[in-house]
Amino acid sequence: MPPKAKFTRDEILDTALSITKEHGIDAVTARELGNRLGSSARPIFTVFESMDEVKEFVIMKAKEMYGQYVEEGLKDKPAFRGVGIAYIRFAVEQPRLFQLLFMSASRESKDVSTILPVIEDNYDRILKSVQESYGLEKKSAEKIYQHLWTYTHGIATMFATRLCSYTMEQIEERLTEVFKGLLLVEKGKRDDKD
Repeated sequence: MPPKAKFTRDEILDTALSITKEHGIDAVTARELGNRLGSSARPIFTVFESMDEVKEFVIMKAKEMYGQYVEEGLKDKPAFRGVGIAYIRFAVEQPRLFQLLFMSASRESKDVSTILPVIEDNYDRILKSVQESYGLEKKSAEKIYQHLWTYTHGIATMFATRLCSYTMEQIEERLTEVFKGLLLVEKGKRDDKD
């Protein structure tokens, strides 16, 4: 009979998430988890098979937290700007989790059109908010989304790495200006076709 677990799965994951928030995912080791839980590392492995499994669940928890930010952003008017601000807020409030989810090295370089649907679980909902709010075709909405994500990611990265910062008013102003410019370009293309 396997030994009885000393800690629950949630206790271990909450502790691993806490370590990640403070020091990054690389700091989540069996030894550090054991220290934080006031134990040896052994009880961790009565619940999880490996530290890789623990880290996979930490990533899932980080995605869930980010998803809550997106949900709040989608409630804003306009929803698309709300999501951009939520993305930046996540970088401000959870810099290590932002780095984990959106600044981890990739094995290969990808085009933004292929990476966005992979890293953003809410891609379709966000894209739909752009299409419906502004009466755009999917292709135009995707182009605007890609441009704004690139811009928003840059701001969020500056916050997550403490390179520099803006006030929320400055962020809203900049996102609005860039969005309006992109919208004019896309609507101009549509008018040229007519």
